[in-house]
Amino acid sequence: MTPQRATSTPQYKAYTLANFREIPQLAALSEEQKFAAEVVGSVLPFRTNRYVVEELIDWDAAPDDPIFTLTFPRREMLLPHHFAQMADLIKGQASAAEIRRAADDIREQLNPHPAGQMDNNVPILNGERLSGMQHKYRETVLFFPSQGQTCHAYCTFCFRWPQFVGNRELKFAARQAETLVEYVRTHPEVSDILFTGGDPMIMKSSALASYIEPLLDADLPSLRTIRIGTKSLSYWPFRYLTDPDAGEVLALFERIVKSGRHLAIMAHFNHPRELQTEAVERAVARIRATGAQIRTQSPVLSHINDSSALWAEMWRRQVQLGMIPYYMFVVRDTGAQHYFGVPLERAWEIFRGAYSNVSGLSRTRAAPACRPTPARCRCWASVRCATKKSLRCASSKAATRTGCTAPSLRSTIRKPCGWTTSSRPLARSASSSKARRPRPVTMRGGTPYATRAPGASKSSPEAR
Repeated sequence: MTPQRATSTPQYKAYTLANFREIPQLAALSEEQKFAAEVVGSVLPFRTNRYVVEELIDWDAAPDDPIFTLTFPRREMLLPHHFAQMADLIKGQASAAEIRRAADDIREQLNPHPAGQMDNNVPILNGERLSGMQHKYRETVLFFPSQGQTCHAYCTFCFRWPQFVGNRELKFAARQAETLVEYVRTHPEVSDILFTGGDPMIMKSSALASYIEPLLDADLPSLRTIRIGTKSLSYWPFRYLTDPDAGEVLALFERIVKSGRHLAIMAHFNHPRELQTEAVERAVARIRATGAQIRTQSPVLSHINDSSALWAEMWRRQVQLGMIPYYMFVVRDTGAQHYFGVPLERAWEIFRGAYSNVSGLSRTRAAPACRPTPARCRCWASVRCATKKSLRCASSKAATRTGCTAPSLRSTIRKPCGWTTSSRPLARSASSSKARRPRPVTMRGGTPYATRAPGASKSSPEAR
């Protein structure tokens, strides 16, 4: 499929449960498939838009097209008994209140806040908990601006799906930029602030500036980097091209860079097709012209990108456009994880296969990352321990062998017997009792990259 190209100034149009049957391309789907979307969309959030529908989805391959699966609810995204429960209520013309109660009950069973994201890492200032902020890592504070807690389209795998289902008890957001400034001032170890959501780039430029400009104007010598997590380059690149305030957004980016801070746009791309349109090419070029750097990330997802070849293609294209491949995540244990989840061993194999088929410029990630409670881990090798194959991971923050007992990982690790708490992971060969350290990530010209793929021999082309 060759994506269509926009021929006029595009107008944003969202599709939700209320109007998705208006999409002309849905005529190719059966009524059963449309009803399934209605059922699943009553539990998990659903929102797409005209750009995704007209330029990214290959409707000849729907419903199995990866971009369709990325944005449209499918029957398999609910467990069978949950689907049957909701389907019976909708077919029986139950009241909206009954349907809502059933949906809320199911949502509570889907681990709406994995890794303790509602309760853990909440900052405290002057004895008060700061809702809508997380101090997850020593140097980095996450900030959830209240106006940015929606998106141009919703990913069906999104681990923050509770932000979008209308339940205030499941949602977290912050309003006051002054509180953020004061917290950073009293915590000089913080060098990075990540604006996240939702999607901060859904906000008008004036709203975004109201959060960022106080940081630039304040005396915060420790603040070096502002990050903005966004899916807009994939789902609505016209945010930087033809939206009424596109110029103001780019001017704000320039002000951040001119202030001496590094601006990192953390762009989410889940499939190579999202990188192929003329609009995304132009949007990337305009952002880079401001002096901002674009880093890319995605989970590895069953039914969407669980292929080494796809990841290699995606990394190559990102580098070609001037972006830096950053994170490969393991999908979190929430929502439709049973449908999208990939076992850690398989994730490692996908990473290793992609890593060995790209040049050094694409090797800016040393290993896949996962986030069990209480810390982030990195998957480093598939090894043999005694007689059984296992996946060796490392966590720099876990104080015990948490990997063997974390509930969110029990179903995804096969024979988890090789976890370690050292900040630099150990690799052990099947035939040797001596532990060796993989060659570390090195720095050249200020850009981190791995000089040799983990497990590559010194004589192999990939080691050079």
